[in-house]
Amino acid sequence: MFSKQPKVAVVGHVEWVQFAHVQHVPSAGEVVHASDPFEEPAGGGAVAAVQLARLAGETVFITALGEDDYGHRAMVRLRELGVDVLAAFDDAPSRRAVTLLDATGERTITTFGPRLDPRGGDGREHWQALEGADSVYFTAGDVAALRIARANARVLVASPRARGALGHGVPLDALVLSGDDQVELGEMGDAQDEARLVVWTEGARGGRYREESGASGRWEAAPLPGEVVDSYGCGDSFVAGLAYGLGADMAVPDALALAARCGAACLTGRGPYGCQLGAAEL
Repeated sequence: MFSKQPKVAVVGHVEWVQFAHVQHVPSAGEVVHASDPFEEPAGGGAVAAVQLARLAGETVFITALGEDDYGHRAMVRLRELGVDVLAAFDDAPSRRAVTLLDATGERTITTFGPRLDPRGGDGREHWQALEGADSVYFTAGDVAALRIARANARVLVASPRARGALGHGVPLDALVLSGDDQVELGEMGDAQDEARLVVWTEGARGGRYREESGASGRWEAAPLPGEVVDSYGCGDSFVAGLAYGLGADMAVPDALALAARCGAACLTGRGPYGCQLGAAEL
């Protein structure tokens, strides 16, 4: 445990996700039976916020939610999971998703509807909650939201899935993406030149990183604390662990090692929140 817990926050998105297990993802025209269905508010912002709350004891999550049953249920559930949710409610339906988990634990996701992103002009009192933050993870929002996060965060970590908010000259302390995700590789654009640290995850192979100074390296995947159950949320738990470590002033290799433990723990739980790493395990 660190002598002082970093103040952490997330700016990002939520999706209401229905999960179910299948033996394999159906091919065209095939019918498969799904079992063990359950639902959770998830998406990159929500998963990272819960992971950070479990590491730091609390976290602020600035987001946008639909003005519908799914949006209000998401707020209630995330608060049950220890997250201080500060949301602007949009006059739009919540984004939903279906995630199929196959026999190997791999997830396949189908989303429904546009993503709702927090905007810098919404809820002035929400953005004041970022003041003095040691680390903020940004998964979604507009350029104004990113600039507010940058002005308040000592460490700013972002995902390429923030899309249009990136590449406008806002410096990042870290940009994290999957080295196997063609969408994220395509979205990173100029943001990689604005980041002091770029991290490419490679699943069971660990991953690699490059610092602004030109220094680079790799890390190994952490040992699994149990059997593989569900890969949903592993990447976002990883980035949350990295954001926490950098906010706690850990050296890059040490922060990456902590991040790897977070990703490995998530892989062994049911759904994104079944087995995330907690403060007692640091």
